[in-house]
Parts: sequence; structure tokens; C-alpha cells
Amino acid sequence: MAKKTLPIFPAALKQLESLGERMRLARLRRNLTTELFAERMGVSRETLRRLEKGDPTIAMGTYLRALRVLNLDADIDAVAKDDELGRKLQDQALPMSRSTRTLSRAKNG
Repeated sequence: MAKKTLPIFPAALKQLESLGERMRLARLRRNLTTELFAERMGVSRETLRRLEKGDPTIAMGTYLRALRVLNLDADIDAVAKDDELGRKLQDQALPMSRSTRTLSRAKNG
């Protein structure tokens, strides 16, 4: 049975293309050839080419290896670090104490 892949939204494709381009520019700033960079990452030059083009089938681990070779792997820690929307939704679901309800009624008056 063939593996089914879900379609990628155009905005997500654009983000991947931009990420690939930023990684290509980081490689060039470090004067790394595609051969050397791919070798250090442990991938083929074709896989590196696809990564730098933003191919959505490239594994997350491959991106992490590329970031490590570029000494940018700490940047990955910033992804989804501040889940502001999630915290607001979680706070809304919390039960209010009596004193909080009283303050809330007083404010809304």
C-alpha cells in the first residue's frame, strides 16, 4: 500500500523555502562547500540541495544536524517556547475562586 502524504499549505511551503534559504546563506557565510557541508551533516549533496530548497519531505533530524554543523542548534530551543495562546486557553479553563469572582463582578459593575 502506498504511503499517503497530506498536502502542505502554501504558507508552510513558503516558510520552509525561507528556512532553506537562510541555511544556505549561513553555509555560504561560513565558506562551506556543499560537499563539505553535506559530509559533515552525514547526508548526500542531493539531500542538502533539497533542504536548501525547502523540500517538505526532509526529516526534522536533518535540519537539526544542519543547524549543529552551522553552530546554530541553540536556535531550535526558541521554537514554540512561548505558547501564549495555549496559556490563555488554559487560564480560561481554570475555575475562579470566590474572591476572584467578587473582584470580577466589582470591575464589570
